Amino acid sequence: MDIEDNRENPQKTTEEFTRLLRSNNLKVTQPRLRVLDTISTKTAAISQPELEKLLGADIDRVTLYRILASFEEKGILHKIFDLNGTATYAICSTKCSEHHHHDQHVHFICSVCNSVYCLNEISLPKINLPPRFSLHSIAINAVGLCENCQSQT
Repeated sequence: MDIEDNRENPQKTTEEFTRLLRSNNLKVTQPRLRVLDTISTKTAAISQPELEKLLGADIDRVTLYRILASFEEKGILHKIFDLNGTATYAICSTKCSEHHHHDQHVHFICSVCNSVYCLNEISLPKINLPPRFSLHSIAINAVGLCENCQSQT
């Protein structure tokens, strides 16, 4: 089974990110563009501390937190928790919106390096709920060894 990276389109440009921000009624700023660009180049979901290291002093922690929160709220990113309970972020599919995430797929978490991968090709089963129950989200995680850690054993 192929593990797809979290990018809808690996060739996203600043122009595409600008359109994405504007379509979500977000002001186009360099920090927002840098966050989108950085996350879109990753094959695995990325945590806020990892983003801080990659972005350096250009974006302070509070600004980064606000950017991630607004992107999640608008359906630009989705949040997945790794095995340590740390939130990691991945680009949402183009079907996501402010009020409804469609990123209901399995996530693979490596038990060695703790990397989180979106398994977009695995669809989740339909959940038949009892009357008067309302489903807000589904989270299914597969845990094992990623390709990199597997080759090191």
